[in-house]
Amino acid sequence: GTNAFVTSPSFSSTTTTTTKTRLHSTVNTDTAEEIRIKRKQELLGLLGSTTKQSNNKSIVDPVLADPISKLPLKVETMGAMLAGDTSPGVKVSFTTEDGTDVFMGRTNTFYNLLEPQQQQQQTSSSSSPSKKSNPALSLDTLRVFIPPPLRSAMATAGVLQSDDYVPMRDLFTSPSVSFAYERGWRQGFAQAGFPGADEEYDMVRKYFEDVTKDVEGSTVVDMSCATGLFTRRLAKSNDYNRVIACDYSESMLQEARRRINSDPSLQTKSSTTKLDLVRCDVAKIPMRTSSIDALHAGAAMHCWPDLDAGLGEIYRVLKPGGRYFATTFLSNYFGSLQTAEGGQTGVNRQAFQYFESVDVLRSMLVKAGFENEKVSVEVLEPACVVIKFENEKVS
Repeated sequence: GTNAFVTSPSFSSTTTTTTKTRLHSTVNTDTAEEIRIKRKQELLGLLGSTTKQSNNKSIVDPVLADPISKLPLKVETMGAMLAGDTSPGVKVSFTTEDGTDVFMGRTNTFYNLLEPQQQQQQTSSSSSPSKKSNPALSLDTLRVFIPPPLRSAMATAGVLQSDDYVPMRDLFTSPSVSFAYERGWRQGFAQAGFPGADEEYDMVRKYFEDVTKDVEGSTVVDMSCATGLFTRRLAKSNDYNRVIACDYSESMLQEARRRINSDPSLQTKSSTTKLDLVRCDVAKIPMRTSSIDALHAGAAMHCWPDLDAGLGEIYRVLKPGGRYFATTFLSNYFGSLQTAEGGQTGVNRQAFQYFESVDVLRSMLVKAGFENEKVSVEVLEPACVVIKFENEKVS
């Protein structure tokens, strides 16, 4: 039951390593000419545009923005396509209009809008392990599997470097969890009353239809997309001009991209939806205010450390009349897990956010700015919660 949401012991590090080796050893059968054509299509399709753009002229993304300042981002491709270059992706930079922050990414992986490039370099430099052996550093790599109460005690004793690990967020940065997610983990949600991916997607599609059908430039966000279970369905429908899949976890985004690339229906010329993967924090969504037609967050809200900020950001990015569809769990589903935590609270101690009732969830949404009369909260027994919200339209 609940243990399926906490760890997946059957997927050992050896299994993960073997799987990675197998995935990376896949032979690319595309010719150099086919790869160059793909890269040109990626360049022309960066913003879902079908018109040719000059490589010497930057363009401004109509949706993506700096996660802090919310300033628009200029998009530029890096480097030329040389005759011998067989890399299937295009390196892309996103720069704020005032030039203060630069974000990087590739069209064949994801765009990292979690933090600017200069900050990423500083973080990488400060976190690089010293040449001298340090047992704490080795243990830090395993902290995902250490229960929060024990982890806190180990940090206090100096065995772990710090206790800045946030279970509900960082659990999903583990490659083992990303590997397991669509291989039994997500299917286990049926025990809580989740209908299953196909039926859940059908609910999402029907709810979004009224605000996206025949809308020019319609944009849908799949927040906390994990391995792209719903991202792929949203993109394959061709109902939207652009789908932006977002997650905090690099390993989830890498697995999502792998699954997207291996889905033939997403590689055909008949696909009209521009699909982007973005690394970000839901508490600091890197998108412009009132820029999104609809936002989906499937089985996600209980994994957001700063829930108030995340809901506030979702409300901010929705267009007037925009819609939000989310699913999550009631706390009774995590009863044994809460008992194991010994009643400890706080994002550094709890495995998930625990929602005791529909009223608690509704009050959180209203606090974030959602109009009470526009919020619908339904329970699919025993513990699946379906949330719907329609933003006020401009009269």
